[in-house]
Amino acid sequence: MTIGVRRRMGVEERRQQLIGVALELFSRRSPDEVSIDEIASAAGISRPLVYHYFPGKLSLYEAALQRASDDLAARFVEPHEGPLGARLLRVMHRYFDFVDEHGPGFSALMRGGPAVGSSTTNALVDSVRQAAYVQILSHLGVTDPPARLELVVRSWISLAESTALIWLDGRRIPREELEPQLVNDFAALAAVSAAYDEEMAGLLRDIVKDEPADGPFAHLAGRLIALAG
Repeated sequence: MTIGVRRRMGVEERRQQLIGVALELFSRRSPDEVSIDEIASAAGISRPLVYHYFPGKLSLYEAALQRASDDLAARFVEPHEGPLGARLLRVMHRYFDFVDEHGPGFSALMRGGPAVGSSTTNALVDSVRQAAYVQILSHLGVTDPPARLELVVRSWISLAESTALIWLDGRRIPREELEPQLVNDFAALAAVSAAYDEEMAGLLRDIVKDEPADGPFAHLAGRLIALAG
């Protein structure tokens, strides 16, 4: 989308416009494939003017990542209402909305791109993971997680990331199947941990006691029972 801007913008307004334009371009193609000339053209300004606001593509890319990471972290915010399975399903739906909308940029960030390996990029990725971790713990009602629970939650967040990256490569599994599968993956990880630890077993009992018969966790249990039969 080309944005023909004729009026004079303030410094911060122009910076935000350039970040938005860059993010849109990075969302459609890998940042490695997007040039400063393209960003300038889409913003309706000259190439030298882009450098007036950002010293190079790396700094503009990092600024775009900051906005994207804030957006992605916000997708994990969910009201503490209703059963956990339904809450996680809504979170996964918003998460895959982001992945769907920003596929190449998401992939470049996680797999490799112009800013990968920089302290800024690593910090942004870690901030999203930590925001997700804190949100999940809040839904579990835990402030001081035992080691096994931390392992379950962080492993599940990593699984969601890797699943999203694999899904982007062809989108061979429909989203409406993949999102509940990831919710069930959380339950499965917790169940395996509960089999080895009584504290986790107690937490799992608290989770499933409020789950409705038509919820994702109950649906998984029904499928597993059917397989065993």
